[in-house]
Amino acid sequence: MNVMKRKYNTKKIGFSGTLDPFATGCLIVATGQYTKLFQFLDKTPKKYNATIWLGAKSASLDIEQIENIQNIKPLELQKIENVISSLKGELSYYPPQFCAKKVNGVASYKNARNGIETDLKKITSTIYDIKLISYNHPFVNFEATVSEGTYIRSLGEIICKELKVDGALSSLKRVHEGNFTFESEKALNPLDFIGLKRNEYLKDIMDIELGKKLSYNDFKIKDNGVYLVVTNNFFSIIEIEDDNVVYKINRMPLFEG
Repeated sequence: MNVMKRKYNTKKIGFSGTLDPFATGCLIVATGQYTKLFQFLDKTPKKYNATIWLGAKSASLDIEQIENIQNIKPLELQKIENVISSLKGELSYYPPQFCAKKVNGVASYKNARNGIETDLKKITSTIYDIKLISYNHPFVNFEATVSEGTYIRSLGEIICKELKVDGALSSLKRVHEGNFTFESEKALNPLDFIGLKRNEYLKDIMDIELGKKLSYNDFKIKDNGVYLVVTNNFFSIIEIEDDNVVYKINRMPLFEG
């Protein structure tokens, strides 16, 4: 975090989520007041490319905590394909013990490192698409397009349980988050990624830039909802609810790229 602050000469930096320590790929980073935008960005679905190491046993379900490696016989390709494709759709499962979910204020992974099991509740993810990419024993490479919050290590665990073998992820790459892809730290215009309908203010646009009280009657769209409003020098996010208008975010500088 401090390295990133120094690199971009900023006191505030934020991430849209996390990547596992061994993982690579797309991670959305924002600086300064742009960190307020994460909740409005279109970050789903997410696509991952992952490789399972068959025969590797790991408490963390990845190469960070390898306990033992067994040589196992090659499996039938069709069986692997069938197991992987069967996960498509709504899937309920337990998150891995090595995850950031907190119970009683303590992150599960901190307990796991001390040999303590956390009572994690089942979660449900949508697996929009999942398919086998290649099988080069003992490595199974698959690709999954999933809803936000999906644990790919858990998908790997489920696949291995169905195949009746131990296994752990040896690689994991986040290919994209919504329309965000890895582009070597390229600066992006947030207006291209905010998943909100644009609204138009019909009176003096300076009312918004100055943060004045607004009336829903002065907007082109008067229906309840959250909207993006672009002014000459800034953009704002407002919410119309029951004839009232409130600022969700105001005076966000327009991107200069």
